[in-house]
Amino acid sequence: MAAMARAGALFDMDRTLVKKDTAGLYARYQRDLGQATLRDVLRVSWWMVQYTFGVIDAPRVARQALDYFRGKEERELIESCEGWFRDYVLPHVQAAGRAAVERHRAEGDLVAIVTGATRYAAQPLALELGIEEVVCTELELDGHGRFTGQPIEPLCYGAGKLERAKHLAERQGFELADATFYSDSITDLPLLEAVRHPRVVNPDARLRRVARQRGWTIEEW
Repeated sequence: MAAMARAGALFDMDRTLVKKDTAGLYARYQRDLGQATLRDVLRVSWWMVQYTFGVIDAPRVARQALDYFRGKEERELIESCEGWFRDYVLPHVQAAGRAAVERHRAEGDLVAIVTGATRYAAQPLALELGIEEVVCTELELDGHGRFTGQPIEPLCYGAGKLERAKHLAERQGFELADATFYSDSITDLPLLEAVRHPRVVNPDARLRRVARQRGWTIEEW
């Protein structure tokens, strides 16, 4: 008898596994270190409002945000995010999210974070929760380990997140159509529609409305 294929269990990060937006937490971290101004923090907050309502111009905002890292060394961001995660993010990791990850792992599922954030923000959380895979927005590097200030297309956002999740499913040998995906955001509707088990967690108003109309599971973490 052939072995059964693993199922996929995919988790959004911001406002799902983590109670808050990690971009806002990183802006606060930079402000506390004197590396960002109040204006910088408010700009990130405005982007988060636009993201919540699904009206953000993601490519434009991504390029604006990533230009800050142009010329900086990758290793510096890795080290910075390790300390940031411990002090600013870890206290906001959802207990219910931990439990859901453990439940899927116990069932033998392939567990992945699928997030619009960068790998530098998401990898410490993956390590904390023992999650195997991170699907995220990837940043371009030059030949010397420095950021160019450009993302690698597609952005892990909207249809781009679905495309990147499809690549993960192909690489890991599970059917995306049979997977579970946990998310809070209307911007993740393409991927939620692509899986068998959409799990709507702490949803924004638009996603809550869609979930109720379609009979999707709504969870409050």
